[in-house]
Amino acid sequence: MENKNKLLLIDGSSVAFRAFFALYNQIDRFKSPSGLHTNAIYGFHLMLNHLMERVQPTHILVAFDAGKTTFRTEMYADYKGGRAKTPDEFREQLPFIREMLGYLGIRYYDLPQYEADDIIGTLDKMAEKTAVPYDVTIVSGDKDLIQLADDNTVVEISKKGVAEFEEFTPAYLMEKMGITPAQFIDLKALMGDQSDNIPGVTKIGEKTGLKLLWEYGSLENLYDNIDQLKASKMKENLIKDKEQAFLSQKLATIDTQAPIEIGLEDLVYSGPQVAELLKFYEEMGFRQLKQALEAEAAPAAAPAEISYEEVKEVTADMLDAAAFFHFELLGDNYHAEDMVGFAWGTAEKIYACRDARLLQQPLFKDFLEKTALKVYDFKRAKVLLSRLGIELSRPAFDSRLAKYLLSTVDNNEIATIAGLYGRTALASDEAVYGKGAKRALPDDEALLSHLARKVAVLLETEAPMIDQLREHDQLDLLLEMEQPLAFVLAKMEIAGIKVQRETLQTMQAENEGVLAQLTQEIYDLAGEEFNINSPKQLGSILFEKLGLPLELTKKTKTGYSTAVDVLERLAPIAPIVEKILEYRQIAKIQSTYVIGLQEAILPDGKIHTRYVQDLTQTGRLSSVDPNLQNIPVRLEQGRLIRKAFVPEWEDSVLLSSDYSQIELRVLAHISGDEHLIDAFRHGADIHTSTAMRVFGIEKPEDVTANDRRNAKAVNFGVVYGISDFGLANNLGISRKEAKSYIDTYFERYPGIKAYMENVVREARDKGYVETLFHRRREIPDINSRNFNVRGFAERTAINSPIQGSAADILKVAMINLDRALTEGKYQARMLLQVHDEIVLEVPNTELSAVRRLVKDIMEAAIELKVPLEADENAGQTWYEAK
Repeated sequence: MENKNKLLLIDGSSVAFRAFFALYNQIDRFKSPSGLHTNAIYGFHLMLNHLMERVQPTHILVAFDAGKTTFRTEMYADYKGGRAKTPDEFREQLPFIREMLGYLGIRYYDLPQYEADDIIGTLDKMAEKTAVPYDVTIVSGDKDLIQLADDNTVVEISKKGVAEFEEFTPAYLMEKMGITPAQFIDLKALMGDQSDNIPGVTKIGEKTGLKLLWEYGSLENLYDNIDQLKASKMKENLIKDKEQAFLSQKLATIDTQAPIEIGLEDLVYSGPQVAELLKFYEEMGFRQLKQALEAEAAPAAAPAEISYEEVKEVTADMLDAAAFFHFELLGDNYHAEDMVGFAWGTAEKIYACRDARLLQQPLFKDFLEKTALKVYDFKRAKVLLSRLGIELSRPAFDSRLAKYLLSTVDNNEIATIAGLYGRTALASDEAVYGKGAKRALPDDEALLSHLARKVAVLLETEAPMIDQLREHDQLDLLLEMEQPLAFVLAKMEIAGIKVQRETLQTMQAENEGVLAQLTQEIYDLAGEEFNINSPKQLGSILFEKLGLPLELTKKTKTGYSTAVDVLERLAPIAPIVEKILEYRQIAKIQSTYVIGLQEAILPDGKIHTRYVQDLTQTGRLSSVDPNLQNIPVRLEQGRLIRKAFVPEWEDSVLLSSDYSQIELRVLAHISGDEHLIDAFRHGADIHTSTAMRVFGIEKPEDVTANDRRNAKAVNFGVVYGISDFGLANNLGISRKEAKSYIDTYFERYPGIKAYMENVVREARDKGYVETLFHRRREIPDINSRNFNVRGFAERTAINSPIQGSAADILKVAMINLDRALTEGKYQARMLLQVHDEIVLEVPNTELSAVRRLVKDIMEAAIELKVPLEADENAGQTWYEAK
């Protein structure tokens, strides 16, 4: 996993209230020995446990409302007026929630005259401006905070109980309601908010408010065009309540510049104060929490039956092909971090050692290189041992990958495996080593005991996991796909890819020049110098000085919105905005990739990315340290970055080969739609073919570029379950027209419609969907009563077999290609895998043969009802090869 800051911001007042009512039916059961009601305290703790495990924050704050009087009550005396009296049973628990947070090591904070929302909004914006960006998760029981959702911030709203949340991102909000986070404020301004006593406009509810925003975009634009509305009671109310609407807008807007006296550095999470927390649990009568903490607080106290021998010298009788091996790291990046210890053994005897040099002893080295090991995380083990000059053979059983195939819902740590499939309790690594800045090795006895215990867990869980894999018809998926792939990926990671720092430095200098020129051009168009990176200053220039249309933005307490969607609407009418968008794109590429990739080059002149094989629920690989899959290739400046990636060997080239429209080909096979199958079998351009069928065009030559573009959006959009609103937004057409496209598509491709209906039905019955290779994805929300949650689950059920099968096909191709290169004694080797693309380094003398080999193997990876097609290209750089 990437070492990235993760900030968790919790609306304490709101979440505590939700926790109180989540367990309200059992309030009489939740009482401390002294008679204090504890349902809110306990429920809050359960919510925290769930969030901490899922989010795993590096920084955390719980914000509380400071009191009834805020700057909003100064604007509107009745703000939050009319609320029912807070139950005494709830009020009495609030001080103890704060006390508990202190013992949990979690910072809490309130600010006079401000609400928790304002504290959260201010910290969220702080996190956006740091040198190392944060992933921010905001949690609340109220939807007001949805306005803060953006590319780095997810807002989770508590739905039911203490563990069910609805995640709001800009994309999800657009899909759910058809508005942006900024427009959510205007929706509240129109419809009001009964819980906060925000007045809104008389007789306007959510449905009408949304329709108005869909048509006019913003509150300001609505009132600027109020005369266009036909005479109605609604128009009368809008005119009459105009002042009230704009007041409501101010009341609903979160202040993201509150004068808080804490910073992000104050929110580092370093774990609980165990002794104080145990005492608190005792006082509250929380027996289960107390028992769990006691067990975690003594992680080195392994039961007597888990014995081990610490070894300094290895002998032949210690080495057994039935043994399980585990190699330990403190961090994630095994290319840069050293092994801190290892353990191995059978049910009869377990051995442990701190000194990795023991592995290099000839007897041990020979055994490791000739034995197919049972291991946890083979890829990590192979890379680590390669650094010691030991070349592992292929794995016999990889517990981490087995767990990943059995369930993608839980993480794949050994402690999780122990809990799901074993009997032996195992403390988490966090409990043994600590977290964040406090992460460190314990004494030798505690470390080796923990490693021996891990081996004991791996030994006892092997058989249960194999049995369950067999039941799921997934054992072949492990033994013939994921484990061989781990071997291939390890070889690719060890090889790395050469990156020319000089090329990136040249690009950096060129970009600096372009940014300087753009800066001056922007200053000239603005008529003055200002901080282009300051949204407040930029907003002032665009909307006050230059007078750009206010209806295309949003006025907030801190200024005008200059978000990307706002700028894209303004670009056609204002040359300065085009320059600003270009400036932002290049600045992002410069910092994240041109400079960021230089920092990832190791002393050997290469980048050794890590492929995370067990992360995604679809089976797709991801890439970290650095992420090479996210290099932006839609922009020329992004594509140019690939010029820095070059062959290591002289007289060699990079060869890139990728699948053409593999997901649509998989869809044709799975759905059995005769029209889609026919188009692929006859080598037709699939998007042109779709344009003809959906738009009623008779001849391919009559299909325009725009027709094909629209058909492409329909092809991929329908597969991902896009709505008429989403398609309309993507294509810039009306919702009615978009709905017509979708309806016609299903009429012309009835097999696809039948597939979608069938796979959703099966998911409802089974609770999961499968790829062509029996990879499962669990769909827990497929029968949810909530329409939006269920809708998202249905779209997931439709797409997962397609995307997952495409990923599996590429994996088969990679395994077969590695085998063919080895058996053919080719010097060529695979270096990268990015989406549907494989990049190889090939000596010029082998190029012709390897090109044919790669194409043949990729196109023969699986037999579908339609042909697979792979396109390849070679060049002196990755840029030229693509």
